[in-house]
Amino acid sequence: MDPLPVTVIVLAAQRTGVVNPLAARAGVSHKCLAPICGRPLIAHVMETLTTLPDIREIRVVLEPDGQAEVDPVLETFRDRGAPITLVDSDANIVESVLAASRGEEGPFVITTADNVLLTHDGFEQVRNAMRDADAVIGVTTKERVHAVHERGQRGFYEFKDAGYANCNLYGLANRKGLKAAEIFREGGQFQSNPGRMVRAAGIFNILLMRFGLITFARGLDRVGKRFGAKLRPVVFEDGALAIDVDNERTYAICEWVLGQRLGMDIPKPEIEDWN
Repeated sequence: MDPLPVTVIVLAAQRTGVVNPLAARAGVSHKCLAPICGRPLIAHVMETLTTLPDIREIRVVLEPDGQAEVDPVLETFRDRGAPITLVDSDANIVESVLAASRGEEGPFVITTADNVLLTHDGFEQVRNAMRDADAVIGVTTKERVHAVHERGQRGFYEFKDAGYANCNLYGLANRKGLKAAEIFREGGQFQSNPGRMVRAAGIFNILLMRFGLITFARGLDRVGKRFGAKLRPVVFEDGALAIDVDNERTYAICEWVLGQRLGMDIPKPEIEDWN
């Protein structure tokens, strides 16, 4: 089966007026420019994306003030085939995705500029799942994350069948899928804002999830019906896909895992707390 041609949206913006600690430590203007294993975070993501087949375009969503610094990194990948363009970000994540979609039907694969452990296999699983869904969300289980590193992920969404972690890899196959992105209109993390979850998923669905009365796939199906879209999960075997560079803890773990992939001798980080 030939790969489904897709446009990739890379969310790279940082909050206006907030100095990211990893960027400050590295002496750069933007977190996605912070180096890891010898290259900026976003360069590792672009390395993966630009070595995939049938990518129509890569659109990097970034606040205008950061584009001049980030664009030279993107320039080094522009001779690989797929056009790479910058899109002005919005304070709201959904508005940023809609801006990057440019009113097109899709399909789109969405990831983030700090998702340095992204793999071809993970991407292709999401791409293929869009053949039978309006929107796809990539997740993995608590056990698989802990198998990579016991401090790899802090919070999990507990369902009847397992605890799940988000992997910052999504597929929006069509306009119905884009409508389903309304789930994230308020931005931020659901775990830290229960009211946001209720507004997105509905109080009855939240209760079913909260008390472990429903599987993740069934819960996603119920939420999808609220938006008139077929939502499908892709459950990755690779627990590393749930670990991106959010802070010092996850930076250290990503550096170790990425270093292993690149043949670098980086010791496993010993992490005592969740900071």
